[in-house]
Amino acid sequence: MARVIVVTSGKGGVGKTTTATAFAAGLAQAGNKVVVVDFDIGLRNVDLVMGCERRVVFDFVNVIQGDANLNQALIRDKRVDNLCILSASQTRDKDALTEEGVERVIGELTERFDYVICDSPAGIERGAQLAMYHADDALVVVNPEVSSVRDSDRVLGLLASRTRRAEQGDEPVTEHLVLTRYSPSRVDKGEMLTVDDVCEILSVRLLGVIPESEAVLTASNAGIPVTLEAATDAGQAYLDAVARYLGEEREHRLPTQRKGLFGRLFGS
Repeated sequence: MARVIVVTSGKGGVGKTTTATAFAAGLAQAGNKVVVVDFDIGLRNVDLVMGCERRVVFDFVNVIQGDANLNQALIRDKRVDNLCILSASQTRDKDALTEEGVERVIGELTERFDYVICDSPAGIERGAQLAMYHADDALVVVNPEVSSVRDSDRVLGLLASRTRRAEQGDEPVTEHLVLTRYSPSRVDKGEMLTVDDVCEILSVRLLGVIPESEAVLTASNAGIPVTLEAATDAGQAYLDAVARYLGEEREHRLPTQRKGLFGRLFGS
């Protein structure tokens, strides 16, 4: 049965779109039919990160308003079988998304795909709430910083109270924590929270720890989901997270600070 996964956070710039596209590509690489839906109306980043911005003719809003159907708007990825993108509009505002329209489109997508990944805008406004409303699972993307953790705690409150599952009294949305931009050197200096700190504050199952990595920026600039760069630290961390989501037991390989020559010699 199809699963709807919202990728969400309270704070912008934490890596939601990177996570959404990496997770989608990882699920597709595992043999699933996957679509990424960009809910960030007016900004639109999924097509850039996926490297298909020039192929966008019709978008999410066009489908909602009946200007195009899904067959016209869905863009198939050229590198990963079974992976599609439904782009957001750059010329409309978030009011173009209606509850009825979103419900209809998500319903059609769940009939075609195994996983529907909803890349949410940041915050707790209308666009973010529409992105999470139909979710079965949530990837809560957090940086190990106090402001990011605090804002994500507010999002967890919405997931518990403002979704279809909450309204209908069904099983709650399954929440997963994805900790991004983790830098052990900054943790050691006290500039970032530890993994244990974040998990204790949010009380959400840790799905993956993604290191601060040049591979993320390089892949984004090249229009490649970072999971396709499996040899990189970030690519492997996301693939581990996908495997855990699919039920595989994998140990968390937390990034460690690289020691200089003095540290290696004396074990400091």
